Amino acid sequence: MIIGVPKEIYPGERRVSLVPLVIPTLTKAGFEVAVETGAGAEAGYLDNLYTEKGAKIVPTRAELFKTSDIITQVLCYGANDVTGKADIPLLRKDQILVGFLRPLGSLEIVQQIATTGAIAFAVELMPRTTRAQAMDALSTMASIAGYKAVLITADTLPRILPMMTTAAGTVTPARVLILGVGVAGLQAIATARRLGAVVSAYDVRPAVKEQVQSLGGRFVELPIEATNAQDARGYATAQDESFYQRQRELLGKVVAENDIVITTAVIPGKKAPVLVTADMVKGMIPGSVILDLAAERGGNCELTKPGETSIQQGVTIIGRYNIASTAPYHASQLYARNLTNFLLNLFKKDQKSELNLGDDIVRETLLTQGGEVANTRVREFFSLPALVGQQEAGQSKA
Repeated sequence: MIIGVPKEIYPGERRVSLVPLVIPTLTKAGFEVAVETGAGAEAGYLDNLYTEKGAKIVPTRAELFKTSDIITQVLCYGANDVTGKADIPLLRKDQILVGFLRPLGSLEIVQQIATTGAIAFAVELMPRTTRAQAMDALSTMASIAGYKAVLITADTLPRILPMMTTAAGTVTPARVLILGVGVAGLQAIATARRLGAVVSAYDVRPAVKEQVQSLGGRFVELPIEATNAQDARGYATAQDESFYQRQRELLGKVVAENDIVITTAVIPGKKAPVLVTADMVKGMIPGSVILDLAAERGGNCELTKPGETSIQQGVTIIGRYNIASTAPYHASQLYARNLTNFLLNLFKKDQKSELNLGDDIVRETLLTQGGEVANTRVREFFSLPALVGQQEAGQSKA
């Protein structure tokens, strides 16, 4: 089977789905790898590095799609709602597509992918199990985003992060608040601590307190309790508006005490909850910085301008998208390892011609097949009727 690696076409995207490092592993497993010319250049992986590892360079995108059995991308159409639609005419029946697809974003887009007949796998739907950890691209990219968020805010803040003693006196450390302690939040805590900041963090899930403390952060405890704070997959669940209103009231003082606030709270398939209001921003020290990692979902800060950086009431509010792409070399390397592990699990040596829907990793990431939206969770989210015999057969011909 031929794996095709096209150049990413989302504006500003610098990552690539597979890097030269993983080519030998894939070829040893019986795959061939074809790469669109220049696909890895912006991440630091030139064409010659691919050919040295046994990949073939293909001159055009159309030819790559035409000759490949499997297409791997970082941002497929869906996750790339700006230019991704251009790939729809290139997809064909039973061709496998693997990447970020934003399956809970737009039903229309998911159905457009389905009508091509392609078998699409959305990495966002990876189950949060021990066996799937090495394939969890969402967590991998979140970790990089959390790391970069601290560096970006540290560079923007008009003061230094660590305590520093000089002949001219002692500089007190900056204070950093992380709102949302998922993978991105935990990496942000660790990075800010390494840079010498005093770090605190808040999450609706009390269970993460120990994780925050293990990284040297202080867990902010509010006299308010969330109902069913997390779902079966470990993600924070949406609360009602009365909860968020009370939460904002209690967080106001905490936010005002910090120089940097990094927000990471997202609810899959829903608009991000507002955690930082305009009044809370007004209470911050001039020169403070907010970086909203939920900007693409509407933002956790009321004043966030999605995709932009603005200064409001003396506070810099960063609403940049796609922050993981600002570290493209290692982001691509780690993502490529996630996809390689996924492909090796998807097509085991004795299973080259069929998809094993008895495997929860295969079943839960499968988004489209046979012209239909095949994923039960996605169908339920969009209130689509269940497919006849859905997921009962256990085995499905690819």
